[in-house]
Amino acid sequence: MTDNQTSRPVTVTLASGPAGTGSIDDFELFYARRAVDRFRTLLGRRGMLDLLAADIEEGNAFLRENALASGGVFKGGTTVLAAQGLTSGEFLAWMDRAFAGDEKPLLAAHPEHYVMGTDEIGARVVENIGPHVASFYMGGWGTDALDWAEDADELLPEAEFPRKMSSNLFLADGTVVGRALIQFGDTAYGFTAHLTVYFPVTCPEEVLDHHLRHYAVEFRNWIVAAAAARA
Repeated sequence: MTDNQTSRPVTVTLASGPAGTGSIDDFELFYARRAVDRFRTLLGRRGMLDLLAADIEEGNAFLRENALASGGVFKGGTTVLAAQGLTSGEFLAWMDRAFAGDEKPLLAAHPEHYVMGTDEIGARVVENIGPHVASFYMGGWGTDALDWAEDADELLPEAEFPRKMSSNLFLADGTVVGRALIQFGDTAYGFTAHLTVYFPVTCPEEVLDHHLRHYAVEFRNWIVAAAAARA
């Protein structure tokens, strides 16, 4: 066998067998989601928090250290999604109902969503921030922008993006470790979502980049779930 043959990429395609449509990647995604949902259900909220306790402690320490080292300076990035067949108002109404009820549809939007809900401090999220598992809260979330958001470079015109939400992301001890600014504007066929996240400027670039990917996955799945609930 020559070196050229050795380095040739290997490809596998589905020729026949399963009924219905879909690629092998589609099958794998279905089974991965089903497995993750099974473990979430079996563990429950308390079991998940106990299982991840050491990871959360390490992840929160990472964010706290970077927040202190950055001196309150953040860097941001934006994921832009274009949705068709649903208005931003319909989507946000679904989100409001989801956050007020069972966390299951919120968790289902991303494999690295571990806990979402409200406790005595506020709206709690346990998920990956880059490679780190963190437990943080969203504060000041709503239609009225926080002071920092009013001056954000990413703030879009009110006439085009009238639905805006902003939030500090903070740990249980009050340390602000990030920010979020999401903005929605309707189009002729649906809506556009500008999803901006900010992390301490000292965080590695991969932390920001991975969360932009995280945004793409979770909001795509939430939008699809909102459309399915409406049907």
